[in-house]
Amino acid sequence: MSEPASRAPARPRRQIWSIGGGKGGIGKSLLAAAIGWQLARLGKRVILVDADLGGANLHTCLGLRSPERTLGDFIRRRFERIEDVLVQTGVPLLRLISGASDFLGAANIKYQQKVRVLNRIRSLEVDVVLLDLGAGTSYNIVDFFLVSDVGLLTVVPEPTSIENAYRFIKSALYRRLRNAARNQEVRQTVEAALDAKNPQGIRTPLDLLGAIEEDHPEEAALFRREIAGFRPCFVVNQVREDADAAIGHQLVAACARHLGVHSSYVGYVHYDEAVWRSVRQRRLFMLDAPRARAAEDVARLTRVLLQGEALPPPW
Repeated sequence: MSEPASRAPARPRRQIWSIGGGKGGIGKSLLAAAIGWQLARLGKRVILVDADLGGANLHTCLGLRSPERTLGDFIRRRFERIEDVLVQTGVPLLRLISGASDFLGAANIKYQQKVRVLNRIRSLEVDVVLLDLGAGTSYNIVDFFLVSDVGLLTVVPEPTSIENAYRFIKSALYRRLRNAARNQEVRQTVEAALDAKNPQGIRTPLDLLGAIEEDHPEEAALFRREIAGFRPCFVVNQVREDADAAIGHQLVAACARHLGVHSSYVGYVHYDEAVWRSVRQRRLFMLDAPRARAAEDVARLTRVLLQGEALPPPW
C-alpha cells in the first residue's frame, strides 16, 4: 500500500502590524515605509496602508506621486473591493493603499466605515499588512492599533514624545478593556477611569480591578487576561547617544510598574543625515543609502520583529 501523499506545509497566516505614536513629526511614516521595504526585500508580500486618516503622506515617503485611488474611495464606496485601490510602489512584493486625506472628515470616519475597513484589511492575501497610524489617541487610531498582531509605538528622545507614548499605551489598554467588558456598569467604570480626576480614585489598571472585583469577579478575571494579552512594542527613533537608546527600556519598565503591561523594546534607529537628504529628494533612504546607519538599524529592527524578540535590558 502506497504511502499517503504528504501535505504541503501550511503558509504562515497573514499578520497585521501597526506603527503608531503619541504625537506627530516623530518619523512614523518614514519608519513604516522603511520596514515595509525591508520586509519585501526579505521576500514577504507586504501591503502598506496609510491609516493616518486626514493626514496621509506615506506615498511621499515612498517617492510616489499622489495616487489617483485612495482609501477614501473605498470608504465612500466608489470601490467595493479594497484591492481595487492598491497601488504598485515599484518595489517587488510591496504595494500601497494610500490614505484618505482627500475628503473632509476623513479623520472622523463613522463606526460602520471603520469596521468595514478593518474587516477588508484582515482579508488581504499577503504576509504582512503594515498600518501607518496617525498621531494622537482618538478611537479610530487606537482601534487600528488594537487589531494588530504587532503594535509598534515610535518615540523620539523628547519629553513630549515619551509622555504621549505612555499616554497612548494607557488609552489603548483602557479601550481594550472597555471593548472586552460584558457588563454595562463595568464599561462605564472603565470610561470613567480614563479621567484622572474620577471620583472613584482610579489611577491604574490595578485600581480598576479593585473597583470591580467584589461585584463583578468574572469581569475582573477577564480584564486580567486582557491585560496579560496586551503586548505593545517600542522603537526609539532619532537616537544620537546611548542615553537616548535607553529610553525604550525605561518605557518598558514604566508600563510594567504602573500599568501592569508587559511591553517590549525591539530596537532603535540612529539620527542620520542620509535620511533627511533622501526625504528632500522624495526618495526612500533604504534605497538611496542602504549602508547608512539608519538603514542598517531598520534592517536589524525588522529581523527582530519577524523573530518576535526584544532587546535585552542593560542590567
